[in-house]
Amino acid sequence: MPTGANKGKRYTYVWVSLVILVFGIIFIPKIVNRLKGESVVENDRMSMVALEKELSYVVNNGKRRRVPEFRFLNQDSVLVSDKDYLGKVYVVEFFFTTCPTICPIMTKNLLALQNTFSEQEDFGVASFTINPRYDTPSVLKAYQAKNEVTDPDWNFLTGDFDAIYQLAKEGFYLPAEENSDAPGGFEHSGMLALVDKQGYLRSREDGFGNPIIYYRGTVTEKQGVNEEGEPQQITILKEDIQKLLAE
Repeated sequence: MPTGANKGKRYTYVWVSLVILVFGIIFIPKIVNRLKGESVVENDRMSMVALEKELSYVVNNGKRRRVPEFRFLNQDSVLVSDKDYLGKVYVVEFFFTTCPTICPIMTKNLLALQNTFSEQEDFGVASFTINPRYDTPSVLKAYQAKNEVTDPDWNFLTGDFDAIYQLAKEGFYLPAEENSDAPGGFEHSGMLALVDKQGYLRSREDGFGNPIIYYRGTVTEKQGVNEEGEPQQITILKEDIQKLLAE
């Protein structure tokens, strides 16, 4: 009797195992595929929500930050002010023409924006040199030609040294320093600022609901990620420019 009972239990275990195996072969892949499909739908839905969400204003001391007044000469020796950009969505950078490191990458990324929005008359770029003693209008004009800048609303701006540095540090809170030990003799940020048609600084929010404030200008879309593991932000900058153009 004990032997027969044990044999019966073994048969039962075999049948249960067989049923489980068949169930796994037939139904588990279907369940997994369905879960994957639902995950894709959910991810798409969340992406759509992110794309439809309005950009945040950059706020300081409870007030929306606006680009302060400025007035500098451009590459054509024409005075350009913040008023000339009202009604346009524009990107701001601080650079210098002899920069051997990040500036060429930033210019390449701005050229990508120029090409993307070439048909948009209400899009522009403001490139402020942090080496105005060397970057005269004629030098900036040569830099414009060398880099095949064609957007009439992309101004390379130069002027008083102190006024430019005050604009960078107090207007945009972007670091800029003359430093003989730095490559090219200057230290500055590789970040880009986005300004709306009314002159307010705008950006999307991070995962915690805070404005990212600036966009990384030192990594190209093709590169994807830099050596420090920082991702490119030109793609999201293009998306956000498009949002502001539609406002």
